[in-house]
Amino acid sequence: MALMGQSDRNLKHLRKLLSAQIVARGHEIRIQGDPEEVELGERVVRDLLTLLRQGAEIDQNTLEQAVSLAQGGGTLTQTTTPQDMGEIHLPGRLKPKTAGQTRYVEAIAHNDITFGIGPAGTGKTYLAVALAVAFFKAKKVKRIILTRPAVEAGEKLGFLPGDLQAKIDPYLRPLYDALFDMIDAERFEHYLQSGVIEVAPLAFMRGRAQPVYSKVLTPLGWREIGSLEPGDWVIGSNGRPTQVLGVYPQGKKPVFRVTLTDGASTLACAEHLWAVRTPSDKRRGKPARVLQTQELQANLKTAHPHRYELPLVAPVEFPAQDVPLDPYALGLLLGDGCSTGKTTPTFATADPELAQALGAALSPLGVTLTHKSGPDYALNHRDGRRGGVIVANPLTRVLRELGLEGTYSHAKFVPERYLFNSSAVRLAVLQGLLDADGGPVTQRGRTCRVHYTTTSERLRDDVLFLVRSLGGVARWRTRKAEGRKPSSATGREIGYRKDAYILDIRLPAGITPFRLGRKARAYAQEGGGRPTRFVKAIEPAGEAQTVCIRVAAPDHLYVTEDFILTHNTLNDAFIILDEAQNTTPEQMKMFLTRMGFNSRVVITGDVTQIDLPKAQKSGLIEAMRILKDIEGIAMIYFRESDVVRHPLVARIVKAYEFSQHSPGGETS
Repeated sequence: MALMGQSDRNLKHLRKLLSAQIVARGHEIRIQGDPEEVELGERVVRDLLTLLRQGAEIDQNTLEQAVSLAQGGGTLTQTTTPQDMGEIHLPGRLKPKTAGQTRYVEAIAHNDITFGIGPAGTGKTYLAVALAVAFFKAKKVKRIILTRPAVEAGEKLGFLPGDLQAKIDPYLRPLYDALFDMIDAERFEHYLQSGVIEVAPLAFMRGRAQPVYSKVLTPLGWREIGSLEPGDWVIGSNGRPTQVLGVYPQGKKPVFRVTLTDGASTLACAEHLWAVRTPSDKRRGKPARVLQTQELQANLKTAHPHRYELPLVAPVEFPAQDVPLDPYALGLLLGDGCSTGKTTPTFATADPELAQALGAALSPLGVTLTHKSGPDYALNHRDGRRGGVIVANPLTRVLRELGLEGTYSHAKFVPERYLFNSSAVRLAVLQGLLDADGGPVTQRGRTCRVHYTTTSERLRDDVLFLVRSLGGVARWRTRKAEGRKPSSATGREIGYRKDAYILDIRLPAGITPFRLGRKARAYAQEGGGRPTRFVKAIEPAGEAQTVCIRVAAPDHLYVTEDFILTHNTLNDAFIILDEAQNTTPEQMKMFLTRMGFNSRVVITGDVTQIDLPKAQKSGLIEAMRILKDIEGIAMIYFRESDVVRHPLVARIVKAYEFSQHSPGGETS
């Protein structure tokens, strides 16, 4: 019955296609005529029966293809059975109906990027969606992203009635329809809400954005992300510069403040991407997964107090620059030095080891340490003498150059040329600060953390900068001066005038926070543990003008505020760009370069159906020209013989192609 078709429609069409006489009697088919014609008819019928038993459906177009292939010595069964698909199986009884569709399915299975180019009705979109579902069910990808450039009708979205979803739904309806055929409505809705399936216009799909005023770290310091241009450089996860390849304004969007367990925070939109690992991922040795802000927000907690851990930047390498004072000596002086400008600079320590180290570091300046009494030392000019010619103290001159002369404890800071310097310089400054005003804190059964105290708010922020720029984490709290029990010195009470800031610091393995022997030994004995950062809270923060950037780093990570690593591309995703002939070259480049690790991309389009302005080049045509010889990218071209809709569609396509290439017709 399936072979004959309703009211013998298929049988009647087959008689028109074959010269042999075909007669059906009950469950038998008799073929009569010349031996060659009989043999051809038999091959066709057996081929069609095999297709039916495999779950295919027979229509007039299938009959025409079967006869055409049989005349060339082939069979439709062979040409429509994909080879070596591995664990990937098309949903239900779906299978390719033409040789072109088979090549297309095989190309998608074996290539990271596949272009499907050809006329309407060839199943480009439907098969791509089917493969996306197959990859998802086989757990080869974790999300499906379907997108289209919303220009097919030549209308502006703003002129259409309804909200945003109502405006874009008509453009995306073919993608929805294909998904509905393969996933039940309830599960589809769940996947849509959770972000597993994303259906959006191309302009919205790229919107993994931050507010234009968000800070991004560059080799020359912090810059607002909105001021960046292609060709600029930012810092990547390896601590080295990576180039900005694209900048894409995203308009006004709702933004959220993402706060981490160490107090660091930044702003991002709901679709912004983050590379994170869960405790389960770490136990199983799995790599980082990439999730949207809204996905993190929906599932922040687990049995572990915090679910999502962010990676930490490697020690950042800013361009090295000369400094007028040894960085370790600077750290010691910021901790225990006095440079009010009213007297000779002094230094106070009960550790002779620190005094000796400072004296050695200042010796090239011509400065010597003179012990006064107890822990106090004067930092004198080596050639200065009482009653002689007054000679300026070289250390005072250097401190004045750095802006530190006349600063009291609550106003001290690390000069910028030391902050934005090599990792070796920054570590030396941090070691001096910690040797002077920090120390290892040990607890039974726990690794050692580093404790640091200062009354300077600016110095607190500078120490946070030093620690985070070296790949560590630091949490801080305030100890109020008001109400604190006074301390005592030389037998008298001294009250607290300024609030104190206490920092708890953890540094990565291989970075030693101390040079002072007793502190270094205690730290080495207990071990410093592993610095970690988890997402603690995600809260709405209003709306802001936003922008998205694309960087050249292989992992697509860049450093934003508080040395937070954030993402800008798509990993573990099956991404389909439909109607790609209506993209601009810039859009196509942006789309292709957003592809992440373990992702599969399919681009479909018909170059005869371009709806762009006449002066605008098609991104699909440009990509076909530029990428045709790149390994890992497949270009599959469909013909009118691959049309699987109503037989008239193939004839219409053929007629238009003939008209466009005939002397009296237009050329495409």
